[in-house]
This record gives sequence, C-alpha cells and structure tokens, in this order.
Amino acid sequence: MTRVSTNMPAYDMQFYMRRQESNVSNIMNQIGSETRLHRLRDDPVSASHAVRYHSYLNRLHRFEENTKYAREHYNNTHDYLTESMDIMQRIRELSLKGATGTHSPDDLRIMAVEVNALLDQLVSNSNALGVDTKQAFAGDKVFTEPFRVVEGRVEGGEDTMITRVEYRGAGASRRVEIGDNMFMELDLGGGEAFWAEKMTIFSSVDATDYRVQEAGAFFIDGVEINVAVGDTLPAIVAKINDSGAPVKAYIDIDTRGLVIEGTSAHLIRAEDKVGGAAVLRDLGIISGNLQNNAPNWAASARVSGGSVFDMVIRLRDGMLRGDHEFIGSQGVAGIDLAINNLAYRLADVSSRHERAEVAWTRINHQIPNVQRMINREAGLDLATAATQLKQAQTAHQAILATAAKILPPSLLNFLR
Repeated sequence: MTRVSTNMPAYDMQFYMRRQESNVSNIMNQIGSETRLHRLRDDPVSASHAVRYHSYLNRLHRFEENTKYAREHYNNTHDYLTESMDIMQRIRELSLKGATGTHSPDDLRIMAVEVNALLDQLVSNSNALGVDTKQAFAGDKVFTEPFRVVEGRVEGGEDTMITRVEYRGAGASRRVEIGDNMFMELDLGGGEAFWAEKMTIFSSVDATDYRVQEAGAFFIDGVEINVAVGDTLPAIVAKINDSGAPVKAYIDIDTRGLVIEGTSAHLIRAEDKVGGAAVLRDLGIISGNLQNNAPNWAASARVSGGSVFDMVIRLRDGMLRGDHEFIGSQGVAGIDLAINNLAYRLADVSSRHERAEVAWTRINHQIPNVQRMINREAGLDLATAATQLKQAQTAHQAILATAAKILPPSLLNFLR
C-alpha cells in the first residue's frame, strides 16, 4: 500500500509554477536584450556562429577607425605638400624672372628677400604637426622635429639667414591595418617629401681586399641586409641590389670603393646593425649609426644630391650675388627637380588617400551585412516574443488560479 503525503501535491504544483515563472522570465529577458541567446546551450550552433560574427564585426569597426585616421592623415599631408608646391612655383617664377639678365643686382637682392621668406615658410611646412599633434614628416620619430635649421651670415644678406637644413627624422615605417592582413604605409618621411635630387654616396676606401670578419647586418633605407663571414665587396654589392631597397650599388672604378646611388629623389638612410660586423663603417660609407644630428656620412665619403631646401638656398645665394648665369642654369634646374619630386609625392599621397577611401566604403558595406548575419543567428522577432510572453503569462495565471482551488487546506480542514 502506497502512502500519499498531503505535501506532495503542493511540491509538484510549486515545481511547475516555478518552471512557468522561469519561462516568463526568459522571454522577458530576451525582449529586454533583443536577443534570443543568453546561454550557449540555448542554441549551440547559432551561438558559435554569432560569436564568430561578433568577432569579425569588432575587427571591422577597428578597421573603420583605422581608415578614418588614415584619410585624415593623408588629407593633412596633402594640404601641406600642396602649399609647399605653391611656394615652389612662386620661387620658380622668381628664378625665371631673375634669369633673364634684365634685372639689376639690387633687383635680384629684392627677389632674394622674397625667396628667403618663402624658404622660411617651406621649413615651417616640413615641421608641421599632423591631425594627432604628431610630426607629419618625421617618419616613425613622431615626437622629433624632422628638420633642423642652421642659420648664419650669407654674402650679400643683411641679416642672418638659413644656411643649411638637416633632416633628423626617420623613415616612413608606420603602417595601418585596413583589413585582415591588409596594410597601408601611413607616413611620408621628410627625407622623401622634401628632397630634390637622387642621392649618391661615394666611398674613398679601397675595398679590393675587404673581407667581412664577423657575421652581421646593416640597413639601407630601413631594409635589413645580412652579411656572412668572408663576404667580399662584390658580394655585398650584389646583396644590396637584391635587397629591394630603393638604391643601386656598384664599385667605383677609380677608388675601388663602394658607391650607393638612390633610384629616386630621397635621403638615403644607412646604418650598421648593433652587434656584429660594422660593414658600412669599414667601407667608409658612414661614421656611425643614425642619431638626431643626421647625416652620418663618413668624413672621407663624397655625397651628392640635395634637398628642396638646398635648391632654394642655392638659388637665393645666387640672387644675392647677382649671378644671372647661375640662376638661369643650376638655379632653375634645381627648383625644377624639387618641383618634380613634390609632384610625385603629391600623387603618391593622393593614391594612398584614394585607397583608404575605397577601403572605408567597403568596410561600411560589410558592417551592415555582418550585423544582419548576427541578427539571423541571435536576433529576436519582437512580435513573436510578445505573443509568446502573453501566452506564458496567461498560462501562469491559469496555474495560479488552479492551484488556489486545488490546494485550499487550512487549519479548519484538519479539525473537521
């Protein structure tokens, strides 16, 4: 014979009532959060898909921020380069006017005063700050003023003037990620933007019998080039030419020394890797590694190829001397080289901006698509959820009413 306790109906009723309350609570939580997945066990397959989509969506938002920053950075760089181009065009007009031979030395000195003022503005542009208050043309040395001005007395000038402008920045090594495994070069170094001539470094050290005594490496324009014990000068020349650095190397037939020549108008940056062989120092190319007071060329090396500022300074000094012939030949030619390089760098920055714009558009098309996929896996149909909530609440009220009728016992029931 089975004995039935009077508490068992109450316990069973409480169990089903709590389960119905839990169902109502879950539906209300889904409506409040607008998602049907609160725990992985709610729908393991959809939950795994939703997690991957959320991860991808977060990356897309990061890429969107990166492309926005890149666009602003390129816009800022483009504006300063455009203004610098306008300055150089004005300087060219003055050089052509001064080269006619119809102006007196006093007239040329007056032109030199304007050229000097334009030079000051050109230097200010090269040391301009970007949208993030970092140096726009310092490469990855974003907190270092890229160009250092040296002033002194100039023949024919009344006040101190700029006699030399030295680059103290670094190469453009910062990159920004605009997609999975998709990167863009962010910076344009001053050694590229404000250069005029192809640079060449001639070593005067006879390296006919040179042999690398210790394994090591050196850098040319940020490209690492490894050397092994026993490497000769021809082997080093071959490694430089195969490295991908924007230079070409060869051996001077007169001095039997190393020559490094840029393939485009830019400042060649060279240094030995710390630890190991000091190849470039041994070959007479550099005197030491790059510091803030660049350049670091060996005192015995011959270096050719100047910056935009060198071209303007030469033209100004020629005007101060009243040298019509120099202005019309080397002066105008140097300004034309500077303008050509500025035009090339402007086109480069414009193409980078266009690529960033295309990437930004693509990302903003992808974001809604990924959000739709997340909604498909974890989204909630509010109309359906509201109907389910109403049904659950009605069922819950019915259970409560039934329980009130089935379980009415009180102390008086036991006294009957």
